[in-house]
Amino acid sequence: MHPMLTIAVKAARRAGSVINRAAQNLDIVKPTEKGVNDFVSEVDRAAEAAIIRVLHEAYPSHAILAEESGASDHAGADKSEYRWIIDPLDGTTNFLHGFPQYAVSIALEHRGVLAQGVIYDPVKNDLFTATRGRGAYLNDRRIRVSKRTQLKGCLIGTGFPFKEFTHVDPYLAMFKTLTQETAGIRRAGSAALDLAYVAAGFLDGFWEFGLARWDIAAGALMIIEAGGHIGDLEGKDGHLDSGNVVAATPKVFPELLAALQPHLTPALKSKAA
Repeated sequence: MHPMLTIAVKAARRAGSVINRAAQNLDIVKPTEKGVNDFVSEVDRAAEAAIIRVLHEAYPSHAILAEESGASDHAGADKSEYRWIIDPLDGTTNFLHGFPQYAVSIALEHRGVLAQGVIYDPVKNDLFTATRGRGAYLNDRRIRVSKRTQLKGCLIGTGFPFKEFTHVDPYLAMFKTLTQETAGIRRAGSAALDLAYVAAGFLDGFWEFGLARWDIAAGALMIIEAGGHIGDLEGKDGHLDSGNVVAATPKVFPELLAALQPHLTPALKSKAA
């Protein structure tokens, strides 16, 4: 395992321990609302702090982009070739309800290119990892995207709009089309895990829009390293910036994009471009 990936795994497991302890007594967890249907708790913050401590101990000069604390502000961070991208608890709403589908997501960019990725499911103790050029793994077992070659028969993951409802109508149109053209749609509530599941072949594809970079980064690298394709709603390489994501096996990817295209509004196209 790459040394930087080893540190990321250590950090993810440390955060997982924080989350698992809190999960034993959810009644005392007091969430606050950052925005409409967008919650954060002291568990998110404590998990993020645990991750940052581990990363800073190993790499004090590296830059950090984290969901709760934002960008790093230490001297020299803006000049670092390395940047860690952290979501300490992807699926906070699930966690707060005791619904066991949430994860820790950590990615590392080197000179703006994704280099390492970890997604850790503390409930199942499942560890998804990827290093650029070295493949993707689940619990030390090499993983690949599924072998499906056409949209018919695929199981597709998604995320419903829940914070910002501007694009809910085109989303529902997409949902209707894909419900009719696939074996089924799944919305479990953690985009990071959904992307890891595409990499592992549990899902054949995934689409969602309005995500943040920390939701996507680690999973995007895993899908690439597992032999899949990922892009924005028009199949372009803008998903990390736009937050609009389509991912699938190589042959399903163009079919999935084609199914979504008729429902793209000008606003979604310009955002995805």
